[in-house]
Amino acid sequence: MKSMTGFGKATTEIPGKKVTVEVRSLNSKQLDLNLRLPYLYKEKELELRAEISKQIERGKVDVSVFTESTLDILPVSINKKLAKTYYNELKSLSEELAEVNPNLLALVVKMPDVMKAEREIVELDEVEWKQVKTTVDKAIDAFQKFRSDEGATLSNEFSNRIGLIDKLLSEVIIMDAPRVENIRTRIKNSLAEAIEKEKIDQNRFEQELIYYIEKLDITEEKLRLKTHIDYFLNTMNEPASGRKLGFISQEIGREINTIGSKANDASVQKLVVQMKDELEKIKEQLLNVL
Repeated sequence: MKSMTGFGKATTEIPGKKVTVEVRSLNSKQLDLNLRLPYLYKEKELELRAEISKQIERGKVDVSVFTESTLDILPVSINKKLAKTYYNELKSLSEELAEVNPNLLALVVKMPDVMKAEREIVELDEVEWKQVKTTVDKAIDAFQKFRSDEGATLSNEFSNRIGLIDKLLSEVIIMDAPRVENIRTRIKNSLAEAIEKEKIDQNRFEQELIYYIEKLDITEEKLRLKTHIDYFLNTMNEPASGRKLGFISQEIGREINTIGSKANDASVQKLVVQMKDELEKIKEQLLNVL
């Protein structure tokens, strides 16, 4: 089991630059891939997108590739025309406000687009791209490990909560036999209070009682619920089981609701409420399962 939430990072040093790759994801019904690449690597975007899509099945995924120069000195150009404009405007403003500022030039060089580092535009080198691609693969490996670790945590939580539902079902099964007998006794006593005993048609009474008790019978629901619980536990071991587990949890919910509506017993309905609570917690976390 894997979580849809994940994060992975990898870096590499190549001549003149440092490359950093980050992969992060949130839950989503499909694969929603957002790929950010420096301009130099743009020509490889479709190729990289196809490769990533094969490795990451589902989720809202952001893959970012950053480059940072490791050169000590970069060619720098000054936009002199823009610098003069800034200088004249600042000087004019200082005179209007009667402010004396001898360091206008220091302010000018900090203004936007005045100083610009010149980077030599070169064609993408295949050797460099191979190193970048390897770094992307390492980041995805770290990302997948993160997903697996999170998935193990979710798996333990699901096992514990589905185990609680199974335990509560066992208590329902224990309570079911006396529940039916209590219903029979309660109806018989109520009828005896309203009608004299010798006037009761026992055959008709038994027929009506059987019909009524059959409507309250939860034998099939108990069996189906137990089957769904076992199926849920087995499916957890399958890869990319999130959607399937969601469908199974819906079936579990239907059986729990039917038991609650047919039980006609306060003690059983109390157990049903506890089962519903555990199931809702499972459903919330299933949204984050791959």
